[in-house]
Order: sequence, then structure tokens, then C-alpha cells
Amino acid sequence: MNVNRNGTGTTPSFPGIARRAAETDATGRIPAQNWKEIADSGYLRLFHPPEIGGTGADGPEQTAAMEALARACPSTYWSATVSALLCAKLISTYGDHDTHERLLNGLLSGRQLAAFAVVETTAGSDAGTYRTTVRPAGSGGGFVVNGEKSRITNAPDADLAVTLARREKAAGDDGPDWCLAFVDLRQPGIHRYEIPRMGLRGMPWGGIVFTDARVAEADVIPVPLEELSEGMAWGWLLVSVSAIATAESALAASVRHARERVAFGRPLAHMEGVQAQLADSRAQIDAARLLARRAAAERAAGRSARDLIAMLKIYATEMAVEVAARAVQIHGSAGLTPGHEVERHYRDAQMNVIGAFASNRLREQVSEGLGLGPAVYRPFDWVRPAGLGQDAVGLSGLLEAPKAA
Repeated sequence: MNVNRNGTGTTPSFPGIARRAAETDATGRIPAQNWKEIADSGYLRLFHPPEIGGTGADGPEQTAAMEALARACPSTYWSATVSALLCAKLISTYGDHDTHERLLNGLLSGRQLAAFAVVETTAGSDAGTYRTTVRPAGSGGGFVVNGEKSRITNAPDADLAVTLARREKAAGDDGPDWCLAFVDLRQPGIHRYEIPRMGLRGMPWGGIVFTDARVAEADVIPVPLEELSEGMAWGWLLVSVSAIATAESALAASVRHARERVAFGRPLAHMEGVQAQLADSRAQIDAARLLARRAAAERAAGRSARDLIAMLKIYATEMAVEVAARAVQIHGSAGLTPGHEVERHYRDAQMNVIGAFASNRLREQVSEGLGLGPAVYRPFDWVRPAGLGQDAVGLSGLLEAPKAA
């Protein structure tokens, strides 16, 4: 792929990465050659402006490139895009370009890999339950990080963790309670582990334990939690594109199989039920892709597309599961066989629904945008407003079993 400084170029293709996709899934490791091809293609620079080493590609170019890599190998796509898009965007948005140029150069060149350390062992989408903290290191200057992050893309292999943490604030510090800490993972005080999973098996995935891990003062950025959702929406977008690509791959496999497989004297493709399944998949994928292009164009233009991307993430990820399930149905028992292309797509599709931000929580946020207010839960007395509290018999009387005559 050749992209000039104005961002115009051709959509990349990754045939070598595609040929190695099954091996990547089976071995649970991204081959070194994949990283070389991604760096050489310019993919890692697509999401950023020229002034920080990017190519300034527009929204359609970005989504086309993302889908091309995700079609080739979803595990490789996740690992590369979390680092070069999500983590690098958080650094460039909330950090200082001069101070953090070294971090951005490493990520955009492919010399370094980043993880977004957000989820914890006992906490998923509810940031209010996170316990990882950043506190002043004392006489040595800087800060130390303590806590554990789990189920994190790139955790086992990353050089850098963009870490969401609580701030231990000194008296009189009225700044945000939260921060992003850019933590060097190649230092003492870091323990990492891998976690087995159903899909995206080639993607590095696991946990990071911080035990007084050092971080420079300039690499701790106080950020209001409510503001971070704008930056994290890049993660929702990359997961959505992964889902679209997985669905497209599952549909392509289904079309090939329907043309080649003959049953009851005719190809599957001539059966009305199979045709309906393929048509539904085609319509759903194209609808998701149009929404993705619209959302990416808004983001690339510097406008907020948080609500659009939230709707996209809900629709695209669940759509991909439906399309992959149809693909399994069309392939029959072959689609359930380990090592089969469709079986891999079905496993990968499931990971996108939960990844980045659970779709059920996003539904609540979309509802808030409809004027329903925040999803806040408070105790509610159902008895007194209904008048039961005034009843002489009382609620306990209503619950008594009727006496025998």
C-alpha cells in the first residue's frame, strides 16, 4: 500500500497475512512476518495527521484499510489497531506532542506495541469499580502504579500500557479523580500472564499486575472520566469494523459453499431457504458498513461521533454473530469442525460483542441520548405508591395462603 502525504492511496491488501490466518489461530501467535507487512504497508500511520508522523488519511480510506486487514486476519487486526489507533489516539489527544513524541514514533513505526489497560479482574464496563491507583512515588519523584488489569489486548507482549487509574490526590488537589498513565512494561514491578479464550486466539490477550511500577510525572495525565468516552469510542469503532469484516468473510465462505455443494439434485445456492439466508446477510453487512463509513468520516473530520459509533457497535457486532451462525447452518456439520474457516469466524464474531464495551451497556448510553436520562439505579418502594401500605390487611395478609373452608 502506498499512501502519500495527502492521505490518498489505494486500499491495502494483506495476502500473506491472510494465508497465515489459520496458522495464527491454531498456534495462538501472530507471526513476525505479519508485523513487518503491516509496518511496510503504512497501515499504522493511517489514523493520524502528518504533523505527528501520520498520513492524514480520510475516513473512507481508514475504514477500507481496517476492513482489509480484519478480513485477512482478525487477531492481527485487533492487536495492530488497538496499538496504532486506540492507544496512539489516546496519547495524542490527552498527552503532549513534544513530550510524548517518542511514544507515538514507536507505535506508528511498529517498533513498539501498546495495550489499553482498562478492564480489571472483577470489573468490566463499570469504571466506578476499578481499583488500580497512581500515587506520588515520594522522594524519588514521579509516580507508582498498583493494581491489576485483566482481559487486555496485547497485555502479554506490549511495550507500553495506556492505563486508566484512580489518582491518590494530595490535600488541596481538586483535579480529576482519574488519569491515564503511560506505563513502560519493560521494567521491574510488572507481571504479565495470558488468558485462554474462545475466539481471536492469535491476538495477545491477558493481564498485567502493577506492583509499585514507576511512571514519570509527565506520563500521568489527569482526565475527567466522562471525557474519556470520546477517546474510547475509537475502540468501539475498531471492534465494529472487525465484526463487519468477520461477517463478510463468513458470507463469502457461505456463497462459495452454496455454489459448490450439491444436495437433493441441485446446488445449495438454488434452494430458496439458503438464498434467503444469504440475502439477509448481504443486506445486514452493507447496512453496517454504511454506518461505519459515516461514523469514521465524522471522526476523521474532528467531530464527535460517539453516539453513531455506539449504535454501530451494537448493530455490527450482533449482526456478525447472526451472519456467522447462518454460515455454520449452510455448511452443516463441516462448519462445526475445528480448523474449518467458518468455525473460526463464528468464534471470532462472539468476541466482538463483548470486546471494548459490552453492547448491553452501550444500549443504555444510546437510550440516554434519546432523552431518557442516565441509567441510575435507586431503591424504589413499590408498595406505598400503590396504596397497599394503607390497607388494614397489609401486604403480609395478601401473601397468606387461603384457609381451608
